[in-house]
Amino acid sequence: MAAEKPETDEKASAKDTAGAKPTGAEAAVMQSLDDHPEAEGNLPAVIEAAAQDSRAVKAMLNVGLEVVVVLGSTRMPINQLLELSRGSIVELDRKIGAPVELHVSERVVARGDLVKVGEDRLGVSLTQIVKDHVGD
Repeated sequence: MAAEKPETDEKASAKDTAGAKPTGAEAAVMQSLDDHPEAEGNLPAVIEAAAQDSRAVKAMLNVGLEVVVVLGSTRMPINQLLELSRGSIVELDRKIGAPVELHVSERVVARGDLVKVGEDRLGVSLTQIVKDHVGD
């Protein structure tokens, strides 16, 4: 029977943290390894790739997106649309008090209630965040 080798501190540490989710810089390095498998075994390359990925994410956080609040919708034939004029009323598919939808890139991201903001502004108080899981 062969004698077992004592665990190194590195292996023992890895075993202690097994199952724990990495956070911060550790998570960035782990993601970078997933995104750049050719860098495995080359710690400086992994760290540089993680830093580049982090900078790219930070740059994207300042990109402006159009947010559209949808009060409701309706369908009507073209001839009825052409008859619309000032004072015409277009009936929507929502009831008064029903939540409105927030759309980003034509996708529903949240729902909420209309609220008055200040003297003459309209806002939305979010009541639901829509979680859209892609490719589970």
